[in-house]
Amino acid sequence: MTDQMRRPRRGQGELEARVLAALRQAPGPVTAGWVQEWLGEPLAYTTVVTILTRLHTKQAVARERAGRSFVWIPADEAGLAARRMRKVLDAERDRGAVLASFVTDLSPDDEQLLRELLGGAGD
Repeated sequence: MTDQMRRPRRGQGELEARVLAALRQAPGPVTAGWVQEWLGEPLAYTTVVTILTRLHTKQAVARERAGRSFVWIPADEAGLAARRMRKVLDAERDRGAVLASFVTDLSPDDEQLLRELLGGAGD
């Protein structure tokens, strides 16, 4: 195969992002075959399933049994962002310093929202 015929390599995470975009535009839970067709490029079915499984491991998608296979749905974006924030926090030694820095950088509106959320946490 010549260099002109080779497809350029995707950037890290590019295919995962495209698969997530497909799931977010889906009419509901969809099969890996639906995702493969939506992507519109020559990807093996097993490649799509591998990407979906990796996203499931990262809790970015959920799956439900449908016969002998699965249907896939995207995780809610707020929950996904919260898990990423928690992962960063868990990687640091001084959690207090990280949280203090985070809160210090909040806008006044976000700080007020956080206070309201924390005020209702004990309810």
